[in-house]
Amino acid sequence: MSETAIIVPCRLESSRFPRKLLHEIQGVPLVLWVARRIREQAPEFPLWFAVDDSLLAKPLAEDGFQILRTSVEHNSGTDRIAEANRTVKAERVINVQADEPMVTGGQIRMLADLIAGPVAMATLATPFRRVRDFYDANQVKVVMRRDGRALYFSRSRMPFPRDLGLTIEDDWVESHPCRKHLGLYAYRAELLEKFAGLPPGELEQIEKLEQLRVLENGMDIAVGLTDQPGLGVDTPADATKFEVLLGQPAED
Repeated sequence: MSETAIIVPCRLESSRFPRKLLHEIQGVPLVLWVARRIREQAPEFPLWFAVDDSLLAKPLAEDGFQILRTSVEHNSGTDRIAEANRTVKAERVINVQADEPMVTGGQIRMLADLIAGPVAMATLATPFRRVRDFYDANQVKVVMRRDGRALYFSRSRMPFPRDLGLTIEDDWVESHPCRKHLGLYAYRAELLEKFAGLPPGELEQIEKLEQLRVLENGMDIAVGLTDQPGLGVDTPADATKFEVLLGQPAED
């Protein structure tokens, strides 16, 4: 049994960006950009890909990555990971989303440290810098307790400045606890199994945010703050942003 492993949930279909994991960027499918990035940034962790279709398995297997076939019926990536970990049998699992091609080793190691602590699930957040991002429903917000555990996640902007209404500026966002949730998680194996045994929550289904199932059932999520924002590819425009970044010189 491995102490900590990375399992990447991979679903072929996507409502906002059909078959986005197979979308080619400079001739390479997005899922392979992510796979190679994880291997480069965090080689110390065993790495698995939990896929629901042979079309995803093929490029990953040809590039030497470990594949597990999982059901097409899962409601969330966490459900998919729970199935996969019955084979991997890791005590702790880090979930890197298959559409996060800019994930860093620092983010992954922060999650590993958090999940070694007292809370059975962890995730990351980063400060918002711009009002337009804070208003974007594709960029999930998280508000936190004083002890660093999540109060709630939403696609709506939180916290809402009642006295300012719609007049907030970038400097207000930067100087208040306006935090963007990053789609990276870590879990203990027992929480994964408990999660998989629970029905999808009402709030989870309204917001389309799987982590709300955990909060709705009275469990805690630890939130680590990072200044590495990453880039989630949710739309074709995000894929274009990533391609632009690839053309920029690396920082020293």
